[in-house]
Amino acid sequence: MSDAFTHLDSDGHARMVDVTEKTPTVRTASARAFVRCSPEVVAALRTGDVPKGDVLAVARIAGIQAAKKTPELLPLAHVIGVHGAAVDLDLGDAGLAITATVRTADRTGVEMEALTAASVAALAVVDMVKGIDRGVEIAHVRIESKSGGRSGEWTRTA
Repeated sequence: MSDAFTHLDSDGHARMVDVTEKTPTVRTASARAFVRCSPEVVAALRTGDVPKGDVLAVARIAGIQAAKKTPELLPLAHVIGVHGAAVDLDLGDAGLAITATVRTADRTGVEMEALTAASVAALAVVDMVKGIDRGVEIAHVRIESKSGGRSGEWTRTA
């Protein structure tokens, strides 16, 4: 691993890394977030009785939209083609597990897009259920796997 900071120029100023010469490759990344909920919120999600509406549909759409907006939120993220985005939701007794998977065929990876999608989907859930329980919380936002590019395959093992 290089000792050089890739996002700083020789004077120490922030810069976007130039990926012009890189060859586009197929890349995928998955990220997860967990929204810890009270039993009351879980019950409302199961029955669809949340006063603000269809929480799960809103979370999916919010996450997909967020993946496409990542460079607007992160100043050094590249504008890339988000060619596929899915947000999967798994409701359990302790809350809602969110998995966002993003794909591209571009010059740089989609890890930040996947993390943004999972995070914003979780935020959408909190926004929609906070009237039932203000104690709802987001936990464990993290990359689960990535493939493609120079570094190849990686999967979280723990």
